[in-house]
Amino acid sequence: MNRPYIICHMVTSIDGKVTGDFLFRSECEMATEIYYEMNRSYKADGFICGRVTMEGSFTNGWYPDLTQYAPIEQEDYIPTKEALSGFYAVAFDPKGRLGWKSNRIVDEDPGYGNAQIIEVLTKQADPRYLGYLKSMGIPYIFAGEKEIDVQSALFKLKNAMGINTLLLEGGSVVNGYFLRADAVDELSLVVSPMIAEGSDKPLFTDSAVSDYKLKEIKQYEKGVVWMNYIK
Repeated sequence: MNRPYIICHMVTSIDGKVTGDFLFRSECEMATEIYYEMNRSYKADGFICGRVTMEGSFTNGWYPDLTQYAPIEQEDYIPTKEALSGFYAVAFDPKGRLGWKSNRIVDEDPGYGNAQIIEVLTKQADPRYLGYLKSMGIPYIFAGEKEIDVQSALFKLKNAMGINTLLLEGGSVVNGYFLRADAVDELSLVVSPMIAEGSDKPLFTDSAVSDYKLKEIKQYEKGVVWMNYIK
């Protein structure tokens, strides 16, 4: 396989939703704890999230003043492998909208903390944003003109950075990108015994018909179920 192996690892409601207030209810705590525990146990090379998820979890809406940075040419910036951490937080950020204050994730959870940030961009990204990322020591790659080309991005992550396994952790839109690109090799779904709001987002936005087979299923306390499917 000339790309990383992708495991879509998510907490879902019974009706297959992955965003919404249900995630913050006490009834979902057990599912969330199991999700984080499994995140660590997979021992993947890193995780992938879309811009909205990264912003909600890590950057909190902060953005740099780009007038402080000179524009630079739109070419991939990949430091030497020796300069990278070996555990990665891959941000699918088509227009370059995420503001990072460090080149690594700052988080108390060992499944996320100290992960080396990588930005995956399209040609819509402001050249000054590239100057900002480079000044921060944040690697970035280009994959597509206006929408991220998943297969191109994964080829670069594998062949230029040596990444072999990644956890795909949402949101709904980026999960859909991967499914439509036939790049979801495995599903790891921690199901909370709850029904979400109708307006909450599904596991995949704009999904495509795909076949999987059940590899394992496990029941936990408080009605939480883990289901593991493979392509």
